[in-house]
Amino acid sequence: MAIKEFKWNGKTEDELKQMDMDTFIELVPARQRRSLKRGFTDSQKSLLKRIDAGENNIKTHCRNMIILPSMIDKLLRIYNGKDFFPITITAEMVGHYLGEFAHTRKSVSHSSAGVGATRSSKSVSAR
Repeated sequence: MAIKEFKWNGKTEDELKQMDMDTFIELVPARQRRSLKRGFTDSQKSLLKRIDAGENNIKTHCRNMIILPSMIDKLLRIYNGKDFFPITITAEMVGHYLGEFAHTRKSVSHSSAGVGATRSSKSVSAR
């Protein structure tokens, strides 16, 4: 049984890495297309410069950066408001925003109320 090769919009990972920006812009959804056509911000330009220089393990606050094919197989540390969360970019992530992969909120897990929390917690035993 052969392993199915990953394709993003009909393009293999190698074709993605070779793709020029104009072709890539035509393949992404409308919101990302509009953002890319308007150009990069200064912080996005500096991040791309570091990626193109071949750096790995780059720390960034730039959560609104769209993942480009040139970022595949890079390790980026994305700031989530408290820590820099390590993310290895894969071909499946292309076209998404960096912030989608470094969540800013933790899931809430409630437990029983503490002693003296409210009047209704009086009935909770304090072990």
